[in-house]
Amino acid sequence: MKKFLVAIFFLLCSTIIAQVQFEARVSKTTLGLNERLRVDFMMNVDGDHFVQPSFDGFRIIAGPSQQISQSWINGRSSFEKAYSYFLTPNQRGTFVIKSASIDYNGQIYKTDPIKIVVTAPQEQPREPGDTQIADDENLYLIAEVSKDSPYVNEPTTIVYKLYFANIGIANFRDLGKPKYNDFWSQNIEIKQLVAEQGLFKGQNYRYVILKKVVLYPQKSGKLKIEPLSLEIDVQLPTNQRDAFGRMVLEETSRRVSAGSKTISVKALPEAGKPDNFSGAVGNFDFKVTPSKNNLKNGESLDLVVSVTGKGNLKLFSLPKPVVPNALEMYDAVHSENISTPLSGMVGKSSDSYTIIPQYKGNYPVKPMQFSYFDLNSKSYKTITSPEIMVNVLEGATPVDSTETEANRNKIVNVEKFKPIKLKTELVEINKNEFLGSNLFYALLFAPFLLLPLIVIFKKKRETAAGDISGNRIRMNNRLAKKYLSEAKKQIKNKELFYIALEKAMHNFLKAKLRIETSEMSKENIQELLLSRNANQEAVNEFIALTENCEIARYAPSSSVAIQQDFDKAVLIISELEKQI
Repeated sequence: MKKFLVAIFFLLCSTIIAQVQFEARVSKTTLGLNERLRVDFMMNVDGDHFVQPSFDGFRIIAGPSQQISQSWINGRSSFEKAYSYFLTPNQRGTFVIKSASIDYNGQIYKTDPIKIVVTAPQEQPREPGDTQIADDENLYLIAEVSKDSPYVNEPTTIVYKLYFANIGIANFRDLGKPKYNDFWSQNIEIKQLVAEQGLFKGQNYRYVILKKVVLYPQKSGKLKIEPLSLEIDVQLPTNQRDAFGRMVLEETSRRVSAGSKTISVKALPEAGKPDNFSGAVGNFDFKVTPSKNNLKNGESLDLVVSVTGKGNLKLFSLPKPVVPNALEMYDAVHSENISTPLSGMVGKSSDSYTIIPQYKGNYPVKPMQFSYFDLNSKSYKTITSPEIMVNVLEGATPVDSTETEANRNKIVNVEKFKPIKLKTELVEINKNEFLGSNLFYALLFAPFLLLPLIVIFKKKRETAAGDISGNRIRMNNRLAKKYLSEAKKQIKNKELFYIALEKAMHNFLKAKLRIETSEMSKENIQELLLSRNANQEAVNEFIALTENCEIARYAPSSSVAIQQDFDKAVLIISELEKQI
């Protein structure tokens, strides 16, 4: 009977345990960066010690809120308990809602992890049924584009305005910044936000300009601009008033998105496009200006090629001058004085060439051409600079190449017709036999002469092989040089550089102090180096650099610091080599 009761008891317990349900539910598994996620942890028992997950990649904006419901239907009771959270993602990516846990009758229950994918901001985020955190109808983020169909490299601007009414704006944070793919972009700095009055949807609103961007499309076709999304701290009026009769404001946050924009970019016309066109679009002036025209021996001049005006000044190359061979021209020094207001780039772009003459004379610099696409006339225009004459008043006179070539031909013709030799020089046909010659006897006795040398060389090799200590020193010397050379090769790879440098310094110590790795303590190294007449300062620098190699592998360091450590190691090793 007792066994029967025990069996029934365990059967009831297992049935109760099997009926415990604890699970996590989410409002969606894929959401935009500017949307919200609702997470509910549901249980059908009254569990204790609820432990929430860490919600990595998300920020809690509401919760936890607890709801309990219990009902009786047809004599059966049902119980449900829930912990609810509202989350906002911090960035794009794939994240996991980890397990929550409860304690029920001494046993721990956990929910299954849930994978959440966060995508780019959505144009019109909506949370059905979520009245607590729904978007406010008096808050809008608008992106205004100045030109919907510009040419390639024609500037267009996008201005982000935040319209609001009957609410207060405290602060805002970027959630998703547009990347402006296929555009050259320049942000216009806004030093201070100023609220202004304006009409929106036929009603009066206040607005602030949050962001201004100048865009230069780099290819034709329909180019999409990603939406800008913001999280804004707002103050909403409530129906409550304080003791002084003032309306109580509720501080909360809202997420808004400007929506994506599509710009239809027109290709530049092919008809009439000059061969030297390099992509300049706008309205420009082109000049080629020499610093001087008359030079003396040893002087130089600067030839400045410049373009001024309004257009895509940073997005094309300037033409290169062509000078005679007698003028030596160096590479250009590029300079810019360009500002970028909301209307587009304006200023000056120039290349300066240094020219040094080689000989005395007058040398022309050929006219140069600069072509651009004029946005006003929708046609190509070409500006041609005048020819520039460089007069070299003093210096060596160039050799006449025509005269030099004529003299060279004369010499060749003379060499073709040499005079006939009058005296005959006879050469003996029969030569001496090899057998019995000096070479024969030298080769015959050479092996006997080499035998003593072979014996001496073999003895030296045996002696060197038996010198274990000397071989170890020579090996360590070679390793030190090898790893020092390896450190120089890996100077752009921080971790490999410091590994090689540390090995080089260790092998240097092994070679000079005749010690093993197990004997390399700081005190032992310092004592041995000082006993060999090493300078105290050099010893301290060597030990400090050796200890720094391990730390520097994991600490941030610049290429300048790595080069300094290498130079310091070479200098210290050289100093200790002389002193020991």
